[in-house]
Amino acid sequence: MSLPPPEWAPVARIYTAWPWRRREWHGALEAAQQGAAFLLRAIVVGGTPATMLVPDAAAEAAARAAVGDLRGADFLRTRYGDIWLRDTGPIFAGDRAAAFRFNGWGGKFEMPGDERVAAVLARREGRRLDAHDFVLEGGAIDHDGNGLAITTEECLLNPNRNPGMDRQDVERAVCEALGFDRLIWLGRGLAKDHTDGHVDNLARFVAVGRAVVPQAMGTDDPNALVYEDAARRLAEARIDVVRIPSAGRVKGTDGEIVPASYMNFILTNERVIVPTYAVPMDKPAVQALGALFPGREAIGLDARALLSGGGAFHCMTREVPA
Repeated sequence: MSLPPPEWAPVARIYTAWPWRRREWHGALEAAQQGAAFLLRAIVVGGTPATMLVPDAAAEAAARAAVGDLRGADFLRTRYGDIWLRDTGPIFAGDRAAAFRFNGWGGKFEMPGDERVAAVLARREGRRLDAHDFVLEGGAIDHDGNGLAITTEECLLNPNRNPGMDRQDVERAVCEALGFDRLIWLGRGLAKDHTDGHVDNLARFVAVGRAVVPQAMGTDDPNALVYEDAARRLAEARIDVVRIPSAGRVKGTDGEIVPASYMNFILTNERVIVPTYAVPMDKPAVQALGALFPGREAIGLDARALLSGGGAFHCMTREVPA
C-alpha cells in the first residue's frame, strides 16, 4: 500500500457519525447529538463536503433537522455501534483502503456493526479494501505523510490488542500495512483514556518531521509527566517539537478527570477545528494551533458532551484524501 497522505493534504470528503445509543452517553445523548451537528456544520460551511452516518430513517430525520439544509452535507444509512470512525473506519491511500481488526478497544466496548464500518466506507468510495489480520485503531497512530509515524506503548503493546505480538512484530505489521519507514514509540497516553492511550490525544504531526505536544497547565495537570515524556521521546527521535497549552485538569459532570485534549483537532481544506472544554486555555490553544496551519481558519467548538462518550472531533471523523 502506498503511503497515506498527511491530514493537512487536500481532502475530498470527511465522514462522521450521529450518536444514537442512549446508554453510551450517560444522560448526554441530546447534547452529544447537538455537538455532532455543530461539527458537521463547521466542516461543510467551511467548504469541505461531509457525510454523516446514521443508523436508520428516524435517526436520519433527527440529524437532518439538527444540521439543517446545507449544501455539501449528506447522510448514509448503515449499521454501526458507536461514532468513533477514526478507529472503526479505513485508512485511505490512493485507490486502496486499509482495514484492521477492531475489538472494541481491547474488548471494553464491542458493539454490533462497528466491525463492518471500514468495508462500508471503502465500498462507498470505490476503493479496494486491504484487510489486515491484527488489531489497530486509527487513533492509535499519527503520521507525517513522509514515512514517519508515532504511537504509544500503552495502546499498541497492550495485551488486550494483539496478544502474542511483541514490539518488533507490531512495528513490522504496522509499517508494512501502511507503508511507514519508521514508527516512533511514545509511552503512556492521557489519564482516564479508555482507549488505552491513543496518540491522537497526546501528540500530532503538523508538518513533515514536526509534531505538537501539550504543555502542562497548572500544578494539578494530571498529564504533566506524560506530556514531558512524549516531548522528550520525540526530540530524541529528532522530531521538531512544538508545545501548546494543555486544557489542564478537566472534570466531567461526575467530578472525575476526563481526557480533554486539544490534540483531537481536525483539519478540513479550509479550517482547523479544535475541541474546547470551557476552560481558560481554550482560546490560546485554538490560536496556537491556527498559527501552525497558516491559510486555514482556526475555530473552537465545545466538545464536552461528545467527550462524555469517550472522544472528540478527531476520534469521530475519517477523511478521504482528494
